[in-house]
Amino acid sequence: MKKLIYLFIVASFLPLLVMTSCREKTNPEEETELEVLTEFVTTNSLDLSDILNGWVKPGSALGVVEAPVDYSVPGYYIMDFRSATDFDAGHIRDAHNVAFTNLITAAPADKATKILCVCYTGQTAARATGLLRMAGYANAVCLKWGMSSWNQDFAAKWDNNVGDTTSPNWTMSGTPEVVNEFALPTLSTGKTTGDAILTDRIATVIGLDWNVTNTAVLGNPENYFINNKWGQAVWDEYGHITGAYRMDTADGLGTVGLKNLDTSKPMVTYCYTGQTSAITTAWLQVMGYDNARSLLFGANGVSHSTLQVGTVGNAHKKSWKGASSGSELNYGYYNTAGDYFPPN
Repeated sequence: MKKLIYLFIVASFLPLLVMTSCREKTNPEEETELEVLTEFVTTNSLDLSDILNGWVKPGSALGVVEAPVDYSVPGYYIMDFRSATDFDAGHIRDAHNVAFTNLITAAPADKATKILCVCYTGQTAARATGLLRMAGYANAVCLKWGMSSWNQDFAAKWDNNVGDTTSPNWTMSGTPEVVNEFALPTLSTGKTTGDAILTDRIATVIGLDWNVTNTAVLGNPENYFINNKWGQAVWDEYGHITGAYRMDTADGLGTVGLKNLDTSKPMVTYCYTGQTSAITTAWLQVMGYDNARSLLFGANGVSHSTLQVGTVGNAHKKSWKGASSGSELNYGYYNTAGDYFPPN
């Protein structure tokens, strides 16, 4: 008899236990905002690997028309983020001068529009491209090297920022730091759905600081969580910053690897040119890493001469004025008054 009573009690409570278990697994109120955002990002093909898919084009790959419409870029809505003064002095035909703070509001209403993001060096435009893509503009691309490559009249921004360093913290020996797990960031938008959290985060990120100089990082690398986006062969060939990790999307840099990023220090990502690291940093900041930073001008600002002749990883194609890099075009442009400046 006691056994029957025991079985009756167990049977009575079992449905309640099952319902409680299901509620614990599915109640959205118990998910963190980061978890909700991460699920939305992965479901909607907005992970870092998706954002980086085909995101940059040299001018030579844009189908530039020389005549009868001189050096136009057909099919693209061009957003130029340079200062009004520099835009007025010279820009691509039919380009629109946009303040970065107006990035989303100035974008076309139709999110299927092909957008070409333009700046001085390609770094700010890369950041804009990343944020636009996360906002649903899947066809946004960045002009590689920026206006510096379009015509040599604009090349000074790159010319003046490449070079070689003798810093002891740029080293040719040593292996990447061992990947660890760290605390995840906490989002506090107050939103409950993935799309709403994403929209809020993009608006926040537009106003964040996002870059750092090689002088600052090489001077005190211990103050930063540093990540090199190169493959191992490239790391071995061209050197790296002391204490750097080595993670790219193939190594889990994206939603699955967020746990491997340290939030206690400014996180510095670096690449060849500062362009890939800029778009990567934009994505990281949207995901909650507000102190993520991009190393300005990348390794071109630290080891330019080596990269310019390098073949491992096709480094010469990723070096300013390297062979086949697309950094020395000779295209015509216009000023705001409508005057045309032909190729040199």
